[in-house]
Amino acid sequence: MDTEDGADSGSSSGGNMTTVSQHDFGDKFDKPAFTISIIENMKEEYGLFVWPCSVILAEYVWQQRLQFSGVSVLELGAGTCLPGLVAAKLGLDVTLTDDSNKLEVLDNMARVCDLNQLNCKVLGLTWGVWDESIFTLKPKLILGADVLYDASAFDDLFATVTFLLQNSPGSVFITTYHNRSGHHLIEFLMLKWGLKCVKLIDAFSFMPPYKASGLGGNIQLAEIVLISE
Repeated sequence: MDTEDGADSGSSSGGNMTTVSQHDFGDKFDKPAFTISIIENMKEEYGLFVWPCSVILAEYVWQQRLQFSGVSVLELGAGTCLPGLVAAKLGLDVTLTDDSNKLEVLDNMARVCDLNQLNCKVLGLTWGVWDESIFTLKPKLILGADVLYDASAFDDLFATVTFLLQNSPGSVFITTYHNRSGHHLIEFLMLKWGLKCVKLIDAFSFMPPYKASGLGGNIQLAEIVLISE
């Protein structure tokens, strides 16, 4: 669990451990523009942790806030949804999504929105499943932190991303991921689904030192669009 900005509180119930971590964003270390509070659960199967990829993507949203001004945002596999919450704090229209079957995660997302007094839509969205909700989504910015970790789900993820990009011309998918051995598979699937990477950078190249020091791994940030654009 990543709590590089510290955990304010913790409670234990039935063997579960819940903490609230604080994440600062701003141009000055000692004078943050705002702080996002995240409810995390130590029970592993919930997946309710703030992972390094999420911290990095959230920081990128903050740093690129002028570029993203006024756009609609959708976060895929949001989990604790730190990047999406930063976008909402910047005044953007944000929809937070995660697997429709992960009711605990969806419930926690709603609680975190209330905790931060942010009005985001929370939606169950299972990759590769074409239910009614996905057809109404037209985000200009699609976010995904550490969504490329289970190779068996890559095809469904890219199918969903491709549909969303097609449904909203001029949109972009921005993801942070660990550069593991599956990198060539990612490149193959992008080509298969008619996608191209227009920016690929070392995630730590833009991280403030005080945040980067608490993170680890070979993490990259990619901006992905349709080949036709």
